[in-house]
Amino acid sequence: MEHTIKTDRLIIRIARPEDAEAIFSYRSDCIVNQYQGWIPNSIEEVRRCIINMPETIDVDNLYIQFVVLNLKENRLIGDMAIGFSNHDNMQAEIGCTLDKAFQNKGYATEAMKGMVDYLFSTMHKHRIVVSVDPRNTASLRLIERIGFRKEAHFKKSYYLRGEWVDDIIYAKLKEEWIIEYL
Repeated sequence: MEHTIKTDRLIIRIARPEDAEAIFSYRSDCIVNQYQGWIPNSIEEVRRCIINMPETIDVDNLYIQFVVLNLKENRLIGDMAIGFSNHDNMQAEIGCTLDKAFQNKGYATEAMKGMVDYLFSTMHKHRIVVSVDPRNTASLRLIERIGFRKEAHFKKSYYLRGEWVDDIIYAKLKEEWIIEYL
């Protein structure tokens, strides 16, 4: 199965080793990515992560790194991590990171909608979950804008770079998505 998603302005595809340098260029900015769980230390670390991904996309408890490309410029502008779990991998967790030069232009919303639609309509997932640090207000607004429901707020449940932080869980069921986007 080809795992490429095309939206009006974007192409989302599985990361390749040659994407490592572009991913590292924005992922290594620890100020911009302060709420991200992964801030790589080198291009080689990113490359290893990509090379070590499973060949089969739907693997329980492993994440697949996708990249987000600006269709007009054919330029890598961000990435999305997708993890599968729960009852024959019927649940997916997603996250999105964009290069700061491409934030606040609607690309994250478009990428998230494209991925959610793909996971529900092509991969037939039952439920999609998003985990967000509550201090990341831009991500909270994005998730709420695309119709995800807040399900939990866990106090100091996630250990992030030396401190315990809160974690908010949002989710969407397939039947909710299909009804909203028919």
